[in-house]
Amino acid sequence: MDPNTLAMFWAGIIALSILIYVVLDGYDLGVGILFGTTKDEDYRDHMIASVAPFWDGNETWLVVVGASLFGAFPVVYSVFLSAFYLPVLLLLFGLIFRGVAFEFRDRSENNRQLWDWGFFLGSLVVAFVQGAAVGAMIRGIPVENGQFSGGPFLWVAPFPIFCGIGLVLGYCLLGASWLVLKSDGDLRSWAYKRIPWLVLGVVVVLIVAMATTIDIRTRIEQTIFTRAWAFVFPVIGALALLGVVVAARKQRDGWPFPLSALFFLMAFLTLAEMFWPYMIPYSITVTNAAAPAQSLQFMFYAGIVVLPVIIVYSAVVYWVFRGKMRGTYS
Repeated sequence: MDPNTLAMFWAGIIALSILIYVVLDGYDLGVGILFGTTKDEDYRDHMIASVAPFWDGNETWLVVVGASLFGAFPVVYSVFLSAFYLPVLLLLFGLIFRGVAFEFRDRSENNRQLWDWGFFLGSLVVAFVQGAAVGAMIRGIPVENGQFSGGPFLWVAPFPIFCGIGLVLGYCLLGASWLVLKSDGDLRSWAYKRIPWLVLGVVVVLIVAMATTIDIRTRIEQTIFTRAWAFVFPVIGALALLGVVVAARKQRDGWPFPLSALFFLMAFLTLAEMFWPYMIPYSITVTNAAAPAQSLQFMFYAGIVVLPVIIVYSAVVYWVFRGKMRGTYS
């Protein structure tokens, strides 16, 4: 197979895996953050139950992203880790502590409050550093001779911080929409009340981030005006957010989550349009970053075996645990 075709195949797999991860792990991270905003133990138990069958499988897609980058685009893997060592470490610590807290909170009488805080803070840190890293990538990653040439705090700037806050709110929106989809009674009503405020928060943070960062706003405007069809993505995203609010007011349980996921899809496509053809904005392209053809081909044959298994496993889990919660899961 042609090396360029293989490179595009793996770029597509990585992009799709990131999108799936953001939506699936996004809602359970959002539930984890919302978990820390209530002291009602019954609410907390049902929040845990709503994500219990799914959360560890959702994180599989993050492993797919990392393994694919390492094998298919080692230059991107190297530059990304060099640029985001601290966020990646915080991400790993957050995921680890969150996972431990998830398993231990029901098995510890004396330290349950500690594990509750661990679940909340782990989810919050993971969501924030992901958003901050995306914001830093939008600004651009300095690269010289194929190596990262910036400092360790590239991601500590107003725009990345706004992006981190925005993603926290966005994940909370996914989480609240998931709780509406999966729960009944008081928890469902509690989640419905928060959806409009979360939508407002996402919109306000996006507006403030764009208004206070001239170079980013200029880059986005140039992308939209030079590729007019790209304007479709943010328009559909805005309509999706409006649809979430309308669905919440009418209490249509099945609509907020897919509409929230549609908003994330449109945001992802907008970013992809801004970044293309770069994998490290705005210096390393897909073609330049690709591994040798032999490596890409080996990974291709492994991928066509492994990826369908992951997809089938995920689909079966969501099918088995479809519908509203009935009792609790352990």
